[in-house]
Amino acid sequence: MPAIISIANLAKSYASGVHALKPIDLEIEKGEIFALLGPNGAGKTTLINIICGIVTASSGSVTADGHDIVRDYRAARAKIGLVPQELTTDAFETVWATITFSRGLFGRPPNPAYLTGLLHDLSLSDKRDAKIMTLSGGMKRRVMIAKALSHEPEILFLDEPTAGVDVELRRDMWNLVRRLREGGVTIILTTHYIEEAEEMADRIGVINKGALVLVEEKKALMRKLGKRQVTLHLANPLRAIPAEFAPWRLELKSAGRDLVYTVNGGENMDIARLLDQMSRSSVAITDLQTHQSSLEDIFVSLVSNR
Repeated sequence: MPAIISIANLAKSYASGVHALKPIDLEIEKGEIFALLGPNGAGKTTLINIICGIVTASSGSVTADGHDIVRDYRAARAKIGLVPQELTTDAFETVWATITFSRGLFGRPPNPAYLTGLLHDLSLSDKRDAKIMTLSGGMKRRVMIAKALSHEPEILFLDEPTAGVDVELRRDMWNLVRRLREGGVTIILTTHYIEEAEEMADRIGVINKGALVLVEEKKALMRKLGKRQVTLHLANPLRAIPAEFAPWRLELKSAGRDLVYTVNGGENMDIARLLDQMSRSSVAITDLQTHQSSLEDIFVSLVSNR
């Protein structure tokens, strides 16, 4: 797939000497869902704000669907919808006025049918004529999403879109994201709910201290860095691991009552042969537990190692 966003040698430094972004090179493919993960202060929002024209980069370049975000700002920005972390709407305007005004800002012709459908998809139909100031936090978040989509962008940025919102909105949000993706919209999201990224994303990028640590297809990342683990609870504790168990690289834990067998994502787990060897060595077990690394485990490992 061709790249719809191309980022080359992009960096951001402030007069104080803080390097918010170290040089970043990244291409985001048309029609993919790309999840950008990182701890607070890692540079996620800075990167998004540069692409969206809110923050000026210190160096480097960005193109959105072939349009340079500096030299061809209006064309580039028209391709992009942004749902920011903060709620930024006119509290005295109605929901309908907010989204129709936003659509007009990008020079799009009126399309009441499209906007009505958008409000329906976000469960906002009955709030169409309500003033923003009368809405709950969750409903305001829905309006922000509708506002970002009002001009039918081809690229949608979601910066912590479900932070602090109810389960219903989160479900509606991801159903809408799936439909947008099916329609060819490219979606870039940051989230603290890593299980959402694990479920939704095609590729994962991890950013830490302003540096892009890793970019990987999600499935490949899980295979490469994920781990599978079996914990064998012993009937009688061991003082040490018998020599005949050496091929499995076991760990002895819980005061000798647990044997832990771990393999990396790309390795085969030979649990049947291990259990056979335990039987022949008269090492009895009472129970066993399995654990598969999640994307959160991998993320925490990557960030803590750096």
